[in-house]
Amino acid sequence: MRAYFCGTRGSTPVSGAGQQHYGGYTSCIALAHPGQAPAIVLDAGTGLQRLPLVLGGEPFRGTLLLSHLHWDHTHGMPFFRSGALPGARVDVYLPEQGAEPEELLARAISPPHFPIRPKQLGDGWTFHALEPGHHQLEGFSVHALEIPHKGGRTFGYRVSDESGTLAYLPDHSPISLGPGPDGTGEYHHAALTLADHADLLVHDCQHTAAELPRLGFLGHSAVEYAVALAHRAGARQLALFHHDPWRTDTQIDALVAQQATAPVHVFAAHDGMTIDLP
Repeated sequence: MRAYFCGTRGSTPVSGAGQQHYGGYTSCIALAHPGQAPAIVLDAGTGLQRLPLVLGGEPFRGTLLLSHLHWDHTHGMPFFRSGALPGARVDVYLPEQGAEPEELLARAISPPHFPIRPKQLGDGWTFHALEPGHHQLEGFSVHALEIPHKGGRTFGYRVSDESGTLAYLPDHSPISLGPGPDGTGEYHHAALTLADHADLLVHDCQHTAAELPRLGFLGHSAVEYAVALAHRAGARQLALFHHDPWRTDTQIDALVAQQATAPVHVFAAHDGMTIDLP
């Protein structure tokens, strides 16, 4: 499995000298079987605009798998050029929440907030609700479980093929279930199940443990929680993801350096990064 990190920033896109390395596009990771074009895309933040570079100008034919419907995970869809090309197929799946999927997305993508509705993005676009559990999508095994995150139903995903397994928890608020043994949140069943012995855990790192008392109400995780979860679950490596929009390259480097002796390999994901699993 090859993972293309098209967008790694959280909450809102940013641009500036302090964010040149890690980048400013919001959540989007494209997954491909060995030797093939990406067929599953995890979230459709503004990083989705980078995927045409990976596709080499060809139309996208695959699935957009949304973790939830916050702006920083959906607002790349209207600007996804590969999804508007002739021959494109874009099957959008989002967590089931008691309403028609296209209508849910249209609450943010429709007049007067935006010129068109989701169903006008192209002839090949379809919209579907996804229930928790196991699914087969684009030749991948996908396990979806609900995880705590403020402001709407949110799924974490575990995506596997014959070559590797990636666990994806980009927005995760374990502190909402209680302080847990370390004060950074509960190591609950869904998180442990999704991350269990994954080749790569991609996890929310928007805050630090020191910031949680002031910022935890926003619904995100601390770096320290992500590291401990990866260790407890037996994940091979951890990609810090969903970087605070105001955190600079130098500050992110310092967060990684603080985990140099962690019991799992820790690195910070950046826009444009490509990783082969396992």
